[in-house]
Amino acid sequence: MENFEPDAREAAIGRRDFIKLGAGAGVMMALDSRGAAAQGARAEPVSIDLHTHWVPEAYDKALAQLKRPTPASNNPLEFDLDKRRKWMDEHGVQMHVLTLSGGMPWQWVPPDVGAHLAQIINDAAAEAHNAFPDRFVAGIELSIHDPQLALKELNRVAGKPGLRAVHLPNSIQGRDYLFEPAYAPLLARCEELGYPLLFHPLDGEANYYVGKQRLADPLSVSAGLSNSLGFTFETATTAAKFIATGTLDKYPRLEIVLPHSGGVFPYIAGRGDRYMMNSKFKLQRPVREYVRRFHYDALTFYPETLRFLIGLVGSDRVVIGTDNFALMDVESPNGLVEQLNLPPADRERILKGNAARLLRL
Repeated sequence: MENFEPDAREAAIGRRDFIKLGAGAGVMMALDSRGAAAQGARAEPVSIDLHTHWVPEAYDKALAQLKRPTPASNNPLEFDLDKRRKWMDEHGVQMHVLTLSGGMPWQWVPPDVGAHLAQIINDAAAEAHNAFPDRFVAGIELSIHDPQLALKELNRVAGKPGLRAVHLPNSIQGRDYLFEPAYAPLLARCEELGYPLLFHPLDGEANYYVGKQRLADPLSVSAGLSNSLGFTFETATTAAKFIATGTLDKYPRLEIVLPHSGGVFPYIAGRGDRYMMNSKFKLQRPVREYVRRFHYDALTFYPETLRFLIGLVGSDRVVIGTDNFALMDVESPNGLVEQLNLPPADRERILKGNAARLLRL
């Protein structure tokens, strides 16, 4: 299976380089409070950002008609594509992959209403691409509570210009829906179409990892633990279940992009490997090979963490992701990658090459 071929392991960062970076603790001082590189020079647009959020105006209006609080913020960058392109030019970003945020509506709207909203969003995404084909593509949004409606919408927009991936919540109210038999046709169709899956956890108490009893107390709320911790545990669980359920083996050409640098998954994968080595649970392949079946965005905030991730999975498995324009975004999309002074080939892969390959640009 081609996804397991170590075609760029020689590009991984060595342990000695990692230690040398750790000795230079001053690197972290080059970051501002939002994780941005403290560099004043304007960068040429070079990167493709696979983890960005938007609120198309037609979708915003549709939510208002449902008498629900709209997800739009006061930030015009979420819906004004002219202002957004200017911001991208100023921050070295060539292309945004447009997706909804963790406020996706699929958890609270009836499936048929969700299907209508998905049509509105996907049509708006196609329009954005048609207007600016070299600046915007999008992840297809689906009314995921109903696998048949989700598959119907996927088929409706399959092949439309600019719709180059599928955007999915990791789970819904603690339900790992994607591994249920009813969703197998959807996964098979995504693999057939060559659309990578872009994941993102859902907001809201009903989606708190392990339930609100652990992350809804005043301390957790004030410290943002449901986001900073809960989202990362959620993504690690998604990755582990793709492995343990045999889903990766069933769909060998299915590409998966994990947000938030894979959550905690890359950093605890060895623990899972150790347990399964010493138990009756058997996998078709070593866990290390499954780790490389995923792609990971570079949203680590610390350069040391990003260097570790590249060393573990290879430069061919890391992409730019910024969470724009949310509370946890970064001001300098390419900043962490630039700080590492990677070989040119590794730098190009992470900034643009890997994303272009995944999206078939």
